Amino acid sequence: MAEQRRAKERKGRGLRTLVAGALTAVVVAGSAGWAVGSEQQAVTGPVPGVSSWRADRTADPHGRPLPDPATASPARIADFFTGLTGQQRRTLTERHALVVGNLDGAPPKLRYAANSRALREERSKQLDRAADAQLPAQDRAAARARAERYAELLAPGRQILAFDPRGRGQVAEVYGDLDAAEHVSVIVPGSDIDLDTFDRTKDRYGTPTGMGRSLYAATGHRTAVIAWAGYTTPVGLGPDAATGRLAEAGAPHLARLAQGVVAAGGPRPALFCHSYGSVVCGLAAPQAPASDLVVAGSPGMRVERAADLRTEARVWAAKDPGDWIDNVPHVQVLGLGHGTDPADPAFGARPVPSAEADGHTGYFAPGTDSLRAFADIALGTSH
Repeated sequence: MAEQRRAKERKGRGLRTLVAGALTAVVVAGSAGWAVGSEQQAVTGPVPGVSSWRADRTADPHGRPLPDPATASPARIADFFTGLTGQQRRTLTERHALVVGNLDGAPPKLRYAANSRALREERSKQLDRAADAQLPAQDRAAARARAERYAELLAPGRQILAFDPRGRGQVAEVYGDLDAAEHVSVIVPGSDIDLDTFDRTKDRYGTPTGMGRSLYAATGHRTAVIAWAGYTTPVGLGPDAATGRLAEAGAPHLARLAQGVVAAGGPRPALFCHSYGSVVCGLAAPQAPASDLVVAGSPGMRVERAADLRTEARVWAAKDPGDWIDNVPHVQVLGLGHGTDPADPAFGARPVPSAEADGHTGYFAPGTDSLRAFADIALGTSH
């Protein structure tokens, strides 16, 4: 019996090695028409302008240092702003718009105003670059395109909760009243999402805005939904998509976002995690005060079982039978792969019906069984 057990273990190890090799071939060569991915450098750390914020002693009536964005908890940030007058808040927004706009725990409406100001400032910089005849034509064209993108985010009615111009750009937008909502949901997207693709019209329900707006509508506008593109996502299929490197860099940002919602007086949010976004959610789970973790089209959450996520949140999983994610081996070997399929009953997640989802980016499409189920979870009516 012992020899049979050892033989079975050797066979299992050999199978995992073969599967890992197959996974490597898939992500390096590309699959199903997807482009080979390029390696991305994760954007981490506080946004530009933090040095000036740290040096500012005039905003506090007692000359005390402002809370450090790199170390202060969202609860500390919330307490700080509670003790300020309206004028003091406005002064900080005028002096340090980009910093205030990205402080989890700060009042949402103050962050909207700060990010509006920061977007205008960044747009002005890009317009200056576009008009600089000494720059190469390619750089001037890129500056014009970025200025136009900022103008789109400045459209009336948009509530920009976070904005970071570094790298490919990061942004978060709110639908609904985040201050008054009894239920809050957060959309966490997967690969190929950044400032430019955040609200693209092509493949709409694979974008944060498409998923967020659809969920908001499906709840009858009875929730607040945050479409969050606050981490550096993989581009295409490549080593970034097959490993947890970018997810590990993004998970603390997601956890702070959830902590900030609660610190600002909101409920524990439900996290809706699509594709590679579910890897981010899996790694953020122990620190994110979430009511629910919902994954759709997941390559794995870098754990073997839902119980290993170390969260009090309810865990749900949806996978359409026609989703190409099924072709990705659900293993985790030598840093490649993301572990057990969350839709596998053995994982222990609650199943979400998704027969009508139609492919990898159809889970939030109007009229689908998956979206109806998501709306019930968002409203707290699913059991």
